[in-house]
Amino acid sequence: MPYRRLPNTDSARVRALKAALSISMKVNRFDLAYSYALYQRIETFLPHYELAIRNHRQALSQQSSKSKEYSEKLRKARLYVSHFIQVLNFCIIRGEMKEEVREYYGIKRNSKATPSLLKDVKVIEWGEKLVKGEQERTRMGGNPIYSPSIALVRVNCENFKQAFNYQKTLQSNTHRFSEKVAEYREDADKLILELWNQVEKKFESLCDEEKRKKCSEYGIVYIWRKGEREKTKQLKKAKQASLSLPFADASKNL
Repeated sequence: MPYRRLPNTDSARVRALKAALSISMKVNRFDLAYSYALYQRIETFLPHYELAIRNHRQALSQQSSKSKEYSEKLRKARLYVSHFIQVLNFCIIRGEMKEEVREYYGIKRNSKATPSLLKDVKVIEWGEKLVKGEQERTRMGGNPIYSPSIALVRVNCENFKQAFNYQKTLQSNTHRFSEKVAEYREDADKLILELWNQVEKKFESLCDEEKRKKCSEYGIVYIWRKGEREKTKQLKKAKQASLSLPFADASKNL
């Protein structure tokens, strides 16, 4: 026999609840296969659930639409920070600056490697160090570094920092709406389970096929196991064939 399958997505849950409400357009609310009290609870709950789902999807969409812009600003900020440090090292290698100037930027005096910029927050951190270090070094009489200038480093790092903070806000919104949907989802599952139990109880006296037909009108979903539907059809055909045999009619006259 087929078994009922409770919805496992938000869209399926909404469809199940809407199906239960829409049946009231065809029959009197007091003649429903489930209690009127449950009808009122579903009617009150559903709009809030749908709103939470819409808010979550909108937050996800907004976060996704900004991801390309975010990635581009990250790429440019990382590039300018990396190139500035490389130029600084070239100046030291050429003898234009002493190794000690690295310390202005928070870099060890004898370090020739570019700091790791794999983490987004590190790009912001090193951008701020470079801006502060360059200002301090030039204030002490040092010549500014060009190609790239610290002004370009600052602009690109500031642009990325704004994008970074905005992306954090979008992620926070998405997480908050996701948690809200999860709360409603738990309530939706309880309502659907109670609903389907009441509906099946109402039609339990009917034969299996008629019961499933009536319950399906209320949104209950039944799933056939592999090969089960075909087997049922074959048994039904065999039964009909046996009833049409001549001896079947003769047995009735005995």
